[in-house]
Amino acid sequence: MAKFEGYKDIYVFVEQKNGEIANVGYELISEARKLVASIPHMNFEVVGVLLGEGIADKAQDVIAHGADKVIVVDHPLLKGYSTQFYADALTQVIETYKPDSLLTGATVLGRDLAPRVAARLNAGLTADATKIEMDPEKEDEALLLVTRPTFGGNLFGTIICPDTRPQMATIRPNVFSMDAPDPTRKGEVVMFEPKFQSTQPQVVVKEVIEKVVEGVDITKADILVAAGRGAEDCLDLVKAVAEELGGELAVSRAVVDDGYAEKDIQVGQTGKTVRPSLYIACGISGACQHVAGMEKSDMIIAINRDPQAEIFSIANMGFVGDVKEVLPLLKEEIIKAKAN
Repeated sequence: MAKFEGYKDIYVFVEQKNGEIANVGYELISEARKLVASIPHMNFEVVGVLLGEGIADKAQDVIAHGADKVIVVDHPLLKGYSTQFYADALTQVIETYKPDSLLTGATVLGRDLAPRVAARLNAGLTADATKIEMDPEKEDEALLLVTRPTFGGNLFGTIICPDTRPQMATIRPNVFSMDAPDPTRKGEVVMFEPKFQSTQPQVVVKEVIEKVVEGVDITKADILVAAGRGAEDCLDLVKAVAEELGGELAVSRAVVDDGYAEKDIQVGQTGKTVRPSLYIACGISGACQHVAGMEKSDMIIAINRDPQAEIFSIANMGFVGDVKEVLPLLKEEIIKAKAN
């Protein structure tokens, strides 16, 4: 008899707000497809779980992005996010269908929901993960290896939950790539009717004040020119190069801590995770805390006066020199290239 008889498939909580699905859900579905492909003998499927009101029509979008099945929980009490009702509904879905693993985005919503559900199920949860894979040495089960930063990002630990199911993890947005959707893809849609413990909300939200977002979201930028402590005194120059390239300015934590920039453009362990097509690191040493937030960039160019800087170990191209001397030359070449 199998150790976890009846538990099967990789489930992904597909977060949505006002009917708009967060990209992290699609990123996790794409990664779940790779996990399933690595254990073909288990015959696992990728299942999306979609909670909300009036969101059943979004199920096909989830299938198009790679889900084999979508479980839709459509209920008036799930119109807006509620810890109480979402935890009730998701727990019931898990208890009914018994997923082997459940992946959730490490968003504000996901960080609130996942641990509450894990506590109700007495299941293990690895939070804020940056890498997931299947243990190749396990042939009779799908043991998930979940890697996350620890000790302030100075180390990375790989965590397993061998004794409970489902295996649960919250994963940072932008860590994984999102596959292109296939509108012709077919899948199963299951409507699930929850039975709430109570329909009386324990917390009543009287007003929602939307955060005013100023500037550009660097997680959506295709080109980023980032400044570290070695470029603090020439941020205008770094920004000018970013503008010439049609990109955006980003910074390391040191620049924010020193008061030269706001946290909303910080990249790294305590900032944002980005994966642009081009990332130019200016005066950035390459500490693992920063690298964790940008290592998935398609092309990384590093400029640093220290030839032993760690950033060069992950860069596709490196320039040893003073940022204040290299960037003006780079800017000139960009202008010439654009003129031609």
